[in-house]
Amino acid sequence: MDGALPSSCAGPLPCLAAVHRGEGVGTEWTGIPESQVGMAAEMALSHRGPHKVLSEAELEEVAQRKPPPRLSLRGCLRKTRCSGSAAKSLLFRFLPFLRWLPRYPVKDWLLGDIVSGFSVGIMHLPQGLAYALLAGLPPVTGLYSSFYPVFLYFFFGTSRHNSVGPFAVISVMIGSLTESMMPSENFLVSINGSNATVDEEMRDAARVELVATITVLTGIFQVALGILQFGFVVTYLSDPLVRGYTTAASVHVLVSQLKNVFGVSQGEASGPLSLFVTVIDLCKKLPDTNVGTLVTAIIAMAAILIVKELNHKFAAKLPMPIPIELITIIVSTGISYGVNLKEKFGISVVGNIPSGLKPPVAPNINYFGQVAGNAFAIAVVGYAICISLGKIFALKHGYKVDSNQELIALGLCNFLGGFFQCFAISCSMSRSLVQESTGGNSQVAGVIASLVILVTILKIGELFRDLPKAILAAIIIANLKGMFKQFKDLSTLWKSNKVDLLVWVVTFIATLLLNLDIGLAASVAFGLLTVIFRTQLPHYSILGRISDTDVYRDVVEYEMAQEIPGVKIFRSSSTIYFANVELYAEALKKKSGIDVDRLIEKKKKALKKLKKQQKKLEKEKAKRKKNAEDGPGVSVIELDAGESSAPSEPTLQSLGLPKPSFYAVILDFSPISFVDTVAIKILKNIFRDFHEIEVDVFIASCPGEGDLQSHEPWLGMATPLAHS
Repeated sequence: MDGALPSSCAGPLPCLAAVHRGEGVGTEWTGIPESQVGMAAEMALSHRGPHKVLSEAELEEVAQRKPPPRLSLRGCLRKTRCSGSAAKSLLFRFLPFLRWLPRYPVKDWLLGDIVSGFSVGIMHLPQGLAYALLAGLPPVTGLYSSFYPVFLYFFFGTSRHNSVGPFAVISVMIGSLTESMMPSENFLVSINGSNATVDEEMRDAARVELVATITVLTGIFQVALGILQFGFVVTYLSDPLVRGYTTAASVHVLVSQLKNVFGVSQGEASGPLSLFVTVIDLCKKLPDTNVGTLVTAIIAMAAILIVKELNHKFAAKLPMPIPIELITIIVSTGISYGVNLKEKFGISVVGNIPSGLKPPVAPNINYFGQVAGNAFAIAVVGYAICISLGKIFALKHGYKVDSNQELIALGLCNFLGGFFQCFAISCSMSRSLVQESTGGNSQVAGVIASLVILVTILKIGELFRDLPKAILAAIIIANLKGMFKQFKDLSTLWKSNKVDLLVWVVTFIATLLLNLDIGLAASVAFGLLTVIFRTQLPHYSILGRISDTDVYRDVVEYEMAQEIPGVKIFRSSSTIYFANVELYAEALKKKSGIDVDRLIEKKKKALKKLKKQQKKLEKEKAKRKKNAEDGPGVSVIELDAGESSAPSEPTLQSLGLPKPSFYAVILDFSPISFVDTVAIKILKNIFRDFHEIEVDVFIASCPGEGDLQSHEPWLGMATPLAHS
């Protein structure tokens, strides 16, 4: 968007002057004392008077830049010196609960946190079991992942409303890795020498070891990035990219659970196009559908979706949402146990869920090299989801979330959880919304939720061994409803920003085609390319002044914008650097309305012709002089006017060439944030070329610091402008 052509030291005074020209001081400058209004009006009016044009060197002399602060070793050591206050500040930053827990308002918050904690804990139970199935792990690991990280987040997290724990997108990223590195085919054992079956106990143990290693490595990446203050790394995942990626991931989640809905067995496909291989294989096996499993899943999905809709509709009247997921798994487990669904109808069930906690186990570091890329992708995606949710709640409730501390908190939850057979976690939007809506005000609610899961692990978990896997698949699919609503982004982005729409669509397609890990890398690369392309194809414009204002706009877009006679004001909407500076120079010459290169070529030819003529005249002159000297005593003295004065530089007019209709070009550098050495070289060429055709080049709104000022001695023919 084109704006006014600001000067180096111009502040808000032009705006004040414009307001003052309106309805008068008393009516427009409300809330300002009369004496200050008069002073501001006088300054504003004086600003509009004639000004002396200063070069950057003259401006530096007048403005008197303050010297930069001197850095000394003693000063640096003083800043890094350990003191009681510094240690306390560091401790409070690393353990945020020490800051807010002593001031915890028990009377106001405790009841809400208890109700919220029980509500979220009830949700953790079915979701933990379901997302463990999604990750290709034993169900109990989902309970572990709902306990340890949730409890640890209380100490390290800065968000009061985030509900950390298993999350569908992270679970399916882990599931794709376990299926590719530990497929069931690697654990076939023969029975009676002929039939082969999968040794599920051995497979699950190997997968738990692999996933625990991935989780520890994910935590290491997150903690390292947080300590190095690299919380900004998530900024490379734009909102359209994250939403397109999570939508595609939910398609992966849906497809991965269809085998449990239809009750068929499938091999694990991995790598690019694995989604389509799985769908084709499923279609081939549809004739083998277990009707009992399909009916169970459909009934469960219908019940969950209907009750969730009622929860949403009557949210204001219900003290807490109806825990339909918990009710579903309790009822279905009871029916499965009473009717013996596994034996009579062949419906697959969860199986044994061991009670009690396991001792910590060190990760297998031999896997680090194989899973480093996947662990980094999981770390970035998990953090991106967590911090985006945290900032939404923080903005709504008026508190701040420390992005780097959130990265450390999430990393410690994963790192320590990996030793206790947890898989990588993030934040769940559904649980976080329940935690907020049921009165949760702090992470005390998270502690209550983790205690609910602890009781389940110790005493109740083993009761769910007859829970049908189709019920868990139904819970997973029903919880994807919110993510599938993100398809509405397409119509919104179509109306607002086509480039963001392209990022969303490319991310979605790449993630579907290339799988979750490669798809994420390709999506980030494409997102960065769109930024580069936008800087390479900016909007170039010639600015004109709107009558009776100090505002400059593109003369092509605004009818009332009139060019200043004899002056071309050129503006680019992007900064200039090596990737677009050639296009900048070409656009400037094109917008100027003359073929600069052609005119320079003609001038060179004319000068070459003039030089030949001068040489010819000099030879003839020398010849005449020689003949005169050889004559009979006659002396001829020629007076050359050129000997008394230096020869003048040929002009375009003297060479018979057309002169440009303007005498000055102003480069508006207000959008320019930096220039590199390549840009400096091309700028030199611009100054030289326009100087050749007798046009002066000036730079307006030049940044106060940077490479351009260091090259100003060369730019003496066209110094940057500043208004005093």
